[in-house]
Amino acid sequence: MIELKGVLPAIRNMKDFDRVIDSKLENLMFLETRISQLGHLVKYSKENGKTVFVHMDLIQGLKSDEYGMEYLIRNLKVDGIVSTRGSVIGFAKKNNVLTIQRLFALDSMGINHNIALTKKHRPDYIEVLPGIMPTILSEVRERTKLPIIAGGLIRSKQDVENAFEAGASAVTTSRSKLWDLN
Repeated sequence: MIELKGVLPAIRNMKDFDRVIDSKLENLMFLETRISQLGHLVKYSKENGKTVFVHMDLIQGLKSDEYGMEYLIRNLKVDGIVSTRGSVIGFAKKNNVLTIQRLFALDSMGINHNIALTKKHRPDYIEVLPGIMPTILSEVRERTKLPIIAGGLIRSKQDVENAFEAGASAVTTSRSKLWDLN
C-alpha cells in the first residue's frame, strides 16, 4: 500500500498543477478538473514520477459509478480514488486501487453514519473535513483504527501542525504555500 504522509497538494487549477509537476512532491490529488483534461493530466503526472489520486465525485463529466471507476482504473491507471460514496470505495478496493473515503464532520449523526460506512467498506484512509478539528480527527482515528488525512479549511502552518498532533498521517490542502512544509 502507498503510504501517505506529510502535506499532499490538492490541485484545483493548471497553475497549481504546473507548480507540483516541477516540484519534488511525490503525490498529487486532483480535486477539480474536466474529464476531457484528466487523461492528459494523469499521463503527464505519471511521466514525471508522481503518484496520482483523483477525487471522483468532483471531476466534471465523470459519473461516480462502476463505468466511471472502470475508466479511471483501467484506462487512466490512477493510483488512488477519493470519494464520499461507499460503493465507489468498494469497487476501487476490489480493483486494488488505494482508497480514501471523505468524511464530512458536520454533526454527531453525520460522523456516526460515515464511520459506519467506513467500517463496512474499509477504505485505506479516511479524509476528515474540515481538518481543523483536532478532537474530531482523534475520535475518528480511534473509532475506525484507520489512518486519517485532515482536509478542508487548512489555512496555516499551525493548522497543519495541529492535525499531525491529533494523529493525522497526512494533510490535504489547495493552499500552495503550505505544500513545502514536508
